[in-house]
Amino acid sequence: MATRCVDRELLNDWHIVADQESLSQDAPFATRLLGVDLAVHNRSNKIEVVRSDTGATLKSAERYGFIWVCLDKPWRDIIYIPEANEADRHLVNGGSIAVKVSGLRAVENFLDMGHFPFIHTGWLGEEPHTEVAPYKVEITPQDEVVATECKFYQPIASPTAKEGFIVDYIYKVIRPYTVALYKSNPIQKHRLDVITLFVQPVDEENCVAHPYLCYLKEGMEAATVRSFMQLIFAQDKPILENQVPKRLPLDPRAETPIRADAVSVSYRRWLRDRAVTYGAIPAQA
Repeated sequence: MATRCVDRELLNDWHIVADQESLSQDAPFATRLLGVDLAVHNRSNKIEVVRSDTGATLKSAERYGFIWVCLDKPWRDIIYIPEANEADRHLVNGGSIAVKVSGLRAVENFLDMGHFPFIHTGWLGEEPHTEVAPYKVEITPQDEVVATECKFYQPIASPTAKEGFIVDYIYKVIRPYTVALYKSNPIQKHRLDVITLFVQPVDEENCVAHPYLCYLKEGMEAATVRSFMQLIFAQDKPILENQVPKRLPLDPRAETPIRADAVSVSYRRWLRDRAVTYGAIPAQA
């Protein structure tokens, strides 16, 4: 039996449980969130999410092409993505990808620039450009972990890239299981493409990644954006699924960080400060 979550930070927040494209009116869509089995019903285009154990109907919403659920009373609204309102962007669901690892591990992997040359060779990195330059990390007044002044050479930073260049990155951890990346657009270099990774914690050692892409339309089709994201994530998936342990250790002594891991160290500390334990190995007192 899956471990049930007791973290109020998670129980009182919104989580994606399905993308709208996966729903059928013929049969409910079965899924799981934080160890709770759910059935998503699409009845005459009215969405209803029901707990399988109690039969209770949960508070749900539709936004960005996804179905969202809160297992308890929501403390705050669904994350707002201002770029989703810009008419010159493709708004693309990158697919819902099941991964056999803690969702916290998936978020941390998303924050890691150091693996680009070795896992995404010829795309997001290549040798000898392996060094991660120093960057800044802060906790903002909005209680988000933000890394700025991130720069990394990428041979093919996006589908529109014609040549390699040093890409500017901004990372933002918005919620424990949600992280956004803002990166230089190869054509309009004064503007940023945005990838938001919504991670659905199925249980403590399994998750579903739901990438949501807000890419500038110039020079690119929406299908190309989706294909590129799926290519990159397919390279990440086997690495994630071979992580040991599958849950994210929060004890500072558990894994030895290096300078390039500054944002990861801040993320783990941020989780500890918010008493998030689901999907983690808590720090020893």
